[in-house]
Amino acid sequence: MRVILGIGNPGKRYLDTRHNIGFILLDYFVNVYNLKFVPSKGEYYQTEGVLDNQRFLLVKPTTFMNLSGVAAADVLNEYQINVEDILVIGDDINLPLGQIRVRQSGGDGGHNGIKSLIYHLNSNQFPRIRYGIGRNFEDGKMADYVLTQFTSEEVEIITPSLKFCSDLFSEFIKGGYKQLLDFYSKNIKSLQNNNSNNTKTDGS
Repeated sequence: MRVILGIGNPGKRYLDTRHNIGFILLDYFVNVYNLKFVPSKGEYYQTEGVLDNQRFLLVKPTTFMNLSGVAAADVLNEYQINVEDILVIGDDINLPLGQIRVRQSGGDGGHNGIKSLIYHLNSNQFPRIRYGIGRNFEDGKMADYVLTQFTSEEVEIITPSLKFCSDLFSEFIKGGYKQLLDFYSKNIKSLQNNNSNNTKTDGS
């Protein structure tokens, strides 16, 4: 089984905010495959499916972002999977809006959700997708920025990358990180070209 875990905050207050892009991307994937999130026995919502004979689990922690690792550890223990079979997706203010980077492992990059995952999993060897939300905010206003919703102009910019991430999820489920990386390497340039044509309204 392979797991895709989105980082975000639970509750209506945080719905569709920049910080919750991990949840937004999971919701997009769920809609594509006609799935539905349900409560689990742990501190997360989940949905399961099968793609090309490969079982997968999608996870939305119900802890707040800074405790995302609690849910990840629950999943690891419940399903007895390897840490490299958990794909994590979260926001990154250091990437322009809609840009995507993938990594097989690494540090937290200053992201508290990733920091929690590394701590509770006792490993940094899980693959992750970093999704750019830009940094169109004044000094000292980062918290306000990440906890507000995308504007209509920003939604137009990120829409192509929602499908791209959905495709990355599918590749990870079918063949793990190597297959995800192969798809990413072959297709990211066309996505970047599309983004560059639509970022004139992006102040990041």
